[in-house]
Parts: sequence; structure tokens; C-alpha cells
Amino acid sequence: MPGPVQTPSNARQPLTFAPAPPKSPAMSDIAAPWVISEGFAGLRAQALGLAEAAGLTPDIRVLQPSAPWKWISAKFWPNPLAAVAEAVKAPLPGLAIGCGGMAGAVLAALRGTSLPVVQVQNPRMDISRFDLIVANTHDELTGPNVFVTRTALHRVTPQRLAAEADIWRDRLAPYKRPLVAVLLGGSNGRYRLDRTVGARLAAELAGMAQRDNVGVVVTPSRRTDPAVTALLREALAPFGGWVWDFTGDNPYFGMLALADLIVVTQDSVSMISEASATAAPVLFAPLPGKSRRQAIFLKTMMNEDRIRPFTGRFLHWPVSPLNDTPAAAAEMRRRLGL
Repeated sequence: MPGPVQTPSNARQPLTFAPAPPKSPAMSDIAAPWVISEGFAGLRAQALGLAEAAGLTPDIRVLQPSAPWKWISAKFWPNPLAAVAEAVKAPLPGLAIGCGGMAGAVLAALRGTSLPVVQVQNPRMDISRFDLIVANTHDELTGPNVFVTRTALHRVTPQRLAAEADIWRDRLAPYKRPLVAVLLGGSNGRYRLDRTVGARLAAELAGMAQRDNVGVVVTPSRRTDPAVTALLREALAPFGGWVWDFTGDNPYFGMLALADLIVVTQDSVSMISEASATAAPVLFAPLPGKSRRQAIFLKTMMNEDRIRPFTGRFLHWPVSPLNDTPAAAAEMRRRLGL
């Protein structure tokens, strides 16, 4: 498997940082580093994935700004640590890892206390205020302390997939093989997955189930319009398809582990990255809308031939799991001397 995307900054430039802590923390000092993010599962999962891949057991800190700062962008906070005082109470850890813009502001302030900090995603501020930034290709960020990945960071590992396969094998056994797992996102500021788009996707999935004689199982996300979920359930029912209704155990990781093909709506970099960490080919379902960052990500993954567009038919080609989270974790350990 090819290694992570490397920029000239990653590969050749000397590691010249802004003033940093005088001594790298010992491994025993960072057994429980802080993982800092807003209360969004997607952000938290990326920082958690990085920490866990480095062999660390993190202490999760959720950023909940007090008034008036909760109504003001974090980049304008004069004292970020005071704005989220409950989340950053002493004693300080040996390392803090954060994801997202608000976390970036807090991490930069923590580094002023001689605490090593690692930011996931573009912090949209002076990069010299971080010991390491792990950025995706679509962030278009380079620098001596920037490590660039093709995939978003996440918590999908071979061990987790094997465990989930054991849990879900019997439960998913009634569905036809080959088995297609469908991961649904939802409308956001860049893409649209409403009733009209959902009806088209439902027809394409039902057509695939009929023409290609495959099983189809679907997991919506919390962002998925219930009307879209209902359309897919109705369209797939005649062909033995199944759509999770949010009751009982979440089948997400079991579906990743056992699918022969995974279809993901194109709005989610995270879900496409998680699907690409499996042994199954991945198709992305196009949605109306436009995003420069998403286009860069999709092109990177298509250049690796790890993903292809979904056109309403079952498609299979040889692939290997693609996951840059372990490489990012190894780079973090190397640069911080862990």
C-alpha cells in the first residue's frame, strides 16, 4: 500500500518549530493525553483515532464555551482557556490533541503553558503555534510541522473490524451475498440529500439489488432526512433489503466488516475514509452540490483507485485497505519523541 501523501515540507524541510516545550514528555507522562474537541462525534473520532493509534488512552475533554464566548468565533477569543475553563482544569496532561477550529484556539493557548499540542485539521491560524498539525490533502496546508494524509483520521482498525465481524456475522447472514453496505449522510452547506435526491438513490439501489442479485443493508446517520430513510426502506423491501431504524445495536462497524461492496454518499469525508480502511471496494454516491475541498479529497482517493463513482450497478475490483491514521500516529510519536 502506498504511504501517506507527502509534501516537500513533509519529506525534506528541517523540523523548525516556533518555541516549544524544553523537553519532550516521557511516555508515562502522556498515558492519558487530553483529546479536545467540540461536542461533535466526527471531530472527536478523528482526535481519538490518532491517540489510540499511538497506543494512548485519552481523557476526553468536550469544549463548551461560557457566555458570551459561545456566540463568538473562537479565533476572536482574547483568552481561550478562560472561555472553556471547565474543560481545561489543572492538572495539565503531558500532551493535548485536538480537532476542529475551536480546539485549535484552545491548543494554541495551552502550548503557551509549555504543553505539547497536536492539531487535527487546518487550525486556520499561525501553524507555528502547534508542535504538529495532521491535515488532509483537501486542507491544502503545508509546512515544516504539517503531516499530510489522504484519508481522514478515524478509529477503524483491523482488530475492531474482526471483532465486529464476529458480532454481526449471524445477524447479517440472512441477506443475500454479495452484500452491499450503504452509508447515508445528509444535506449540509455544500451538498443536498433531500426527498428528491433520496428517491433517485433509492431507485438506483433497488435497481442494483434486482439486476445484480445482491443484498443491500443501509445505515442512516443522524443527519439523514427521515423522509429519505423511508424512501429507501420502501424501495428495498421487495428485494429483501434492510434499513436500520436506530433501534438496537448500531450495525455500522459490522456492516463495514462484512460488506463485499460499500456505497457512501459523497458528503462525508469521514465515512468514505472509514469505508476505505476495510477490504471492500468503495463507491461514492454523487449528490447535487459543490465543494472544492471535497473534490480534492475524492480525486486523491480515485487516483489511488480506492473509490469510484456509484452508477447504480454492483462493481467489484481488487483493493487493499487504505488508512493513514497509523502513519500519522507514528509521525506524532517520532516528532514529539514519544
